[in-house]
Amino acid sequence: MQSPRCAAIAALFPRRASGLAMLASVLLSVLSTLALLLASPAVHAGAQREEQLADAVRGALAAAIADARPTRPAFVSAGERQTYLRWVAEMSRRLERRIPEPLIRNELVETVYYEAKRAGLEPALVLGLIQVESNFRKYAISTAGARGLMQVMPFWARTIGDGDARKLFHLQSNLRYGCTILRHYLDRESGDLFLALGRYNGSRGRADYPNAVLAAWKRWQEAEAAVTVANTAAPAAFPPTRLPDPS
Repeated sequence: MQSPRCAAIAALFPRRASGLAMLASVLLSVLSTLALLLASPAVHAGAQREEQLADAVRGALAAAIADARPTRPAFVSAGERQTYLRWVAEMSRRLERRIPEPLIRNELVETVYYEAKRAGLEPALVLGLIQVESNFRKYAISTAGARGLMQVMPFWARTIGDGDARKLFHLQSNLRYGCTILRHYLDRESGDLFLALGRYNGSRGRADYPNAVLAAWKRWQEAEAAVTVANTAAPAAFPPTRLPDPS
């Protein structure tokens, strides 16, 4: 249906009604999109810096990216499975405002859980990082060119992947890259999460980004506690975080 504004333009210029109406419709669409973008919450988009990797490290990271094992977690008991399903339901519920479609929410939460555990990370940490990096926007692109939910720089696709940076907009591929890279930075920083997060964001040594992710992580941990996952999940696979001196 033609909008009143488009109809008014068409009435003024009957010979060019069709073309002008289409142009007006496109302009209104662009303005609406810009308004939505300006209204979106601020995010700390990533800008990992390309670095020289030892052959062994590059090989290990490439193998992790290419791993084609089944993407569903395995459980040793019915109780563990029930805990997992409650966790998925609760995390999905808390994402409802950001992602209205239930199937898309559930797929995201399930993939976060699998890829985080696979990399030895806490799912709540990965959810916090995604919140800060892209605010759960699958097709987000930073000013530095980082892409997707975990804001992965395209050079990683060339360095440890198959060179196809378009895959960074694919849900599981983006999370596979992001979790693998964060695990790499954690190992490089001897388990210091504060420094690893700074390196992930390309702002190592500055506190704003790590503090934002840690705060978001804490909120997702509190959400986990609502379904008792905090008491049953395996411990994190990296040493305790060393926070900066408050002074």
